[in-house]
Amino acid sequence: MAPLEDKHRDLLEDPARIFDERGLTSPEYQDVSRQVRELSAEAGFYTLYGAEELGGANLSATGIVAVQEAMHHKYRPDRILVHESVIPSPFTNGLSPLLLELNPQLLAERIDAIRDGVATLCFALSEPDAGSDVFNLRTKANPVEGGWMINGQKQWISNAAHASHAFVFAVTDPDAVRERRGGITCFFVDTDTEGFSVDTGIPMMGSRGSNATIISLTDVRVSPQQIVGEEGAALRLALGGISRGRLTMSATCVGLARWALDMAVEYANARRTFGRAIGEHQMIQAKLADMAMEIYLCHSAVLRTAEMVDAGRASIKETSIVKARCTEMVGKVLDEAIQVHGGLGLTNELGLEAGYRYARMLRIPDGTSEIQRRTIAKRLLRGDLDL
Repeated sequence: MAPLEDKHRDLLEDPARIFDERGLTSPEYQDVSRQVRELSAEAGFYTLYGAEELGGANLSATGIVAVQEAMHHKYRPDRILVHESVIPSPFTNGLSPLLLELNPQLLAERIDAIRDGVATLCFALSEPDAGSDVFNLRTKANPVEGGWMINGQKQWISNAAHASHAFVFAVTDPDAVRERRGGITCFFVDTDTEGFSVDTGIPMMGSRGSNATIISLTDVRVSPQQIVGEEGAALRLALGGISRGRLTMSATCVGLARWALDMAVEYANARRTFGRAIGEHQMIQAKLADMAMEIYLCHSAVLRTAEMVDAGRASIKETSIVKARCTEMVGKVLDEAIQVHGGLGLTNELGLEAGYRYARMLRIPDGTSEIQRRTIAKRLLRGDLDL
């Protein structure tokens, strides 16, 4: 990792070279990212989260959150190759459990390249009018001879700029969707299929582009063999990934917050004003203590929730609790870390501002803080009062 970062320092520090004029990751950056994935696969890291049946290490939920926390604790947020390429998402990329639902022949033809990091995946569910409410999907798969024809647009799709394959969610039974009882099917689509287009990357929080993209599907033909799972039953697949993503994101927040606290403590011991280290001032001490309290409570909650998942216990309420709390916590911690550093915290030099922007974004994907509170309240009102 480190030698590759050093070799490509000019690329990695220049947003105009990372993203092209459409806001998509450039071929140059994609090539370096591929090298990292392949090296990670050789080392056994890339497949840590994958199912044993797919050749993965089948790491438990407790193990996954430990790894996520450790990586974001150790490596500053602007080391994008580390965070984007060494270990993929536990659901939407790499050895996704969705691959277990594929047609066996289709899987056999593609699994080696996916496992080795040569081929990557994207999860094409969200749309301009369908985020938390999947029954607002407008992408349709209409029956044609030999299969279906997909038409529609997807938005906020991570990895699509360099993905080899996509899990595409489309309406196949409009009546069932209107009645909110299913009717959505997931298809496994090769991204070089005619009619599949990655249009733009979405610039966010001051960036030139991003890994989140907009996709167009125009008369994309798919066959019955490309159905993932069962026709009309894709909602189960989608919800399974969202819960897993919420837990992983929560651990990411804890790690990032611990990194920021380390930075703040180090600076508080080194920076001197009025003849003594600023860490001796009670206002600074109060900030550090509050940061530590928030981190400790979130760390404990994430670990307990992961243990519940490993034990096979229902944890819908709990994953919503930790996702909402951890994403809000990390924003507060980064804000205080910048405040402790004063003017230096606003510079690009330390990476705190990059962490601050990243932390703010995490309150939106995989269900906003408001959606999490709605889920929590609904579970409570149905009698799920265990805490």
